[in-house]
Amino acid sequence: MSRLSTWLRAAVFLCGFLWLCPLWAADAIRTDDRARGQANAPVTLIEYSDFTCGYCLKFFKETWPRIQARYVDTGKVRFLYRDYPRADQGPGVDAATAARCAGAQGKYWPMHDRLFAEGGRLGKDVYLKHAAAIGLDRTMFEQCAKDGRYTTSIFEDRQEANQWGFHGTPGFILVRTNSDPTDKEPAVAIPGAFPFEMFAEEIDRLLKKAPQ
Repeated sequence: MSRLSTWLRAAVFLCGFLWLCPLWAADAIRTDDRARGQANAPVTLIEYSDFTCGYCLKFFKETWPRIQARYVDTGKVRFLYRDYPRADQGPGVDAATAARCAGAQGKYWPMHDRLFAEGGRLGKDVYLKHAAAIGLDRTMFEQCAKDGRYTTSIFEDRQEANQWGFHGTPGFILVRTNSDPTDKEPAVAIPGAFPFEMFAEEIDRLLKKAPQ
């Protein structure tokens, strides 16, 4: 076993039993609009994240571009983003809401990327600035943010993360896209913004087992 693999195994926990890996979470990876990459990619990577989290920003700036280039853009990995606001109210929830409301107008990822690019400098003026920059209808966007239509869903994401065993951000789950985790082939949970090489080693291992 390589040194990278040894370090990674020490840093991740493997969901070895089905009751530790809720099937409803596995099912949900197949029907999520907040996705990048091809729906039929053999491996799915789920991120649980907070727009105010410094380590989440580190992943977005340093690791995500390499994962995107090597695996997502080449059809090997499908990437899903889940909200995990660390507080029950405040900028983490507000930013997640802003991204969801942009998604209601078909602009989820442009808003997501811009919010992370702010480096934690968030607030209503920032959301409105980006809404204008990506061409959102301001009235619809503000009404969406005001009525809280996504609040329940945002906290359901956080609850899902807790079911996987995460109690902080970021957290990542790697699974085969078209099969539920088993005790022979458990999901891989990565609790933190680890280097690209660690993600690559686990992704490559799953890809070797994927049907050709």
